[in-house]
Amino acid sequence: MEEIIRIKMTLLSDTIFGNGRSIPGQEDISVLRDLDGFPYYRGSTFKGIFREELKRSLIWDKISEKKADEKCTEMLGSEGSANQTGGNMVFSDIVLSDRVKHEVLKELHDDVTVIEAFTHIRVFTKINDEGTADSGSLRSARCVNKGLIFYGCIKCENGDRKLVERTLSLIKWIGTMRNRGFGHVRIEII
Repeated sequence: MEEIIRIKMTLLSDTIFGNGRSIPGQEDISVLRDLDGFPYYRGSTFKGIFREELKRSLIWDKISEKKADEKCTEMLGSEGSANQTGGNMVFSDIVLSDRVKHEVLKELHDDVTVIEAFTHIRVFTKINDEGTADSGSLRSARCVNKGLIFYGCIKCENGDRKLVERTLSLIKWIGTMRNRGFGHVRIEII
């Protein structure tokens, strides 16, 4: 029997939903957005973060690394597949609520304005050993604003629900440059 778990993800810091592209002269790291310009987090990317925490959780339970890998493959499919399916679980994209999108689209009429309503550009440099900016290291990234709330769904086997919920509680960081303080999140089951 399959079960749907609905999640709410609150951004506790600026977050980068990187799309792997840049806009020359404007952004070195761009944000993933839908056809209307709204930022979202790809379900397949979230699945990868979930896999990391699931394996860590299983190993904490004193399960061998081999058995943890087998359980991850059973639940999530083979590692590295870009597909959101595989295994017993399916991850939706994590998106803003339809109500928020509807209200914004009533007021704003182009995707440039939409993306600017939910994101901003952060500029940073690499600091060298002397404590000054390295030459040529200026970079810019489009960040999704802290405080925004996104929603998604995960389909799993009924018997895996507790493990899925525990794993979701372990996810604290998502997105690009999470090792630099971007992407701190709180995930709740709704």
